[in-house]
Amino acid sequence: MSKSPRSNYPDIGHLGEDLVAQWLQSTGWEVLHRRFCSRWGEIDIIAQYHEQTTTAPNTNNPDSILAFVEVKTRSAGNWDTGGRTAITPQKQAKIWRTAEIFLAEYPEKADYPCRFDVAIVFCQRVLKTHGKVTAIPEAIASLSTNELTLQLQEYIPAAFELSSKTE
Repeated sequence: MSKSPRSNYPDIGHLGEDLVAQWLQSTGWEVLHRRFCSRWGEIDIIAQYHEQTTTAPNTNNPDSILAFVEVKTRSAGNWDTGGRTAITPQKQAKIWRTAEIFLAEYPEKADYPCRFDVAIVFCQRVLKTHGKVTAIPEAIASLSTNELTLQLQEYIPAAFELSSKTE
């Protein structure tokens, strides 16, 4: 069975990641990587937050934290409750393994506290006819194109932990 042809619309997943990366940067996070890939999978965003402390120069800041962020961008009527049910234990294990590869490639970050965050983005097509507006909950951040409106609806810090699930 062949796949249906791609539409002329931009990739909503990438736009959702753009929105979340912009929001993270606006709240003091440094985006280290976008779409970090390994043989296990991909992490949408890897970001670091530096607490303002008085640590000595040229030392790792013990108050820095790494966030491995999974972004789920969905439109109305999707099948997986806005992306929440798409973060299965199997998906979590893939993200965990990919994070381990990242930390192996960047050993200077290996001692930082890490967490796995989830961002839920709602995407809606802009209707060009009568300016129809759909009521949706207040957004944390938003991004608009000529064709789409995206809204960061929920950001869940430390959404999951995988101490024993990867075995």
